Amino acid sequence: MANNNYPHPILAREGWPFIALALVITLVIQSTAGFLLALPFWILLAFVVQFFRDPPRPIPQGAKDVLSPADGRIVAIEPVRDPYLDRDCLKISVFMNVFNVHSNRSPVDGEVVQRWYNAGRFVNAALDKASIENERNALHLRTRDGMDVTCVQVAGLIARRILCYVEAGAQLARGQRYGFIRFGSRVDLYLPVGTRARVTIGDKVSASSTVLAELP
Repeated sequence: MANNNYPHPILAREGWPFIALALVITLVIQSTAGFLLALPFWILLAFVVQFFRDPPRPIPQGAKDVLSPADGRIVAIEPVRDPYLDRDCLKISVFMNVFNVHSNRSPVDGEVVQRWYNAGRFVNAALDKASIENERNALHLRTRDGMDVTCVQVAGLIARRILCYVEAGAQLARGQRYGFIRFGSRVDLYLPVGTRARVTIGDKVSASSTVLAELP
């Protein structure tokens, strides 16, 4: 499997330009107008830094474990039809608000069989219709045991950029960072029939370290 060494210490590289710009603006305002007028910009800088934090996480190694691909809250656990592989499946969705870590990690060890990108709308990612109406990027992953997992990054009301760094043929290790969504979003997992959910609606989960489900 691909090297799982952590590539971005503490702060995601996607955030470096935003953090640098916010810092420069804040310092300029403070030097010309004083601390009180600069205070809102210091608060904004703190928000930008916390948004792009990207800490390393422990990675469970159960052979059938499906790990959370994102930080956030479980908003859906339901039997549905996988719109990408045209099969019955179990769908588990994680909603990320602006205070969650937004890097996305592979839920399983597996090969990227196919990638799809769909342009779309930017409705609230907490709503079920976001899965089929919003901008989204989907990966078809196949495990060593031949299990198919569809992992879908979905843009949200504020999110305007889905980043994905892998294409068909790539090998992903569980917990490996493969993408990022800026400023609020969700990730949907479509899992084989017989998969047992290990979380419930409303649970808070952490990317890589929370086990969402167990494959059949």
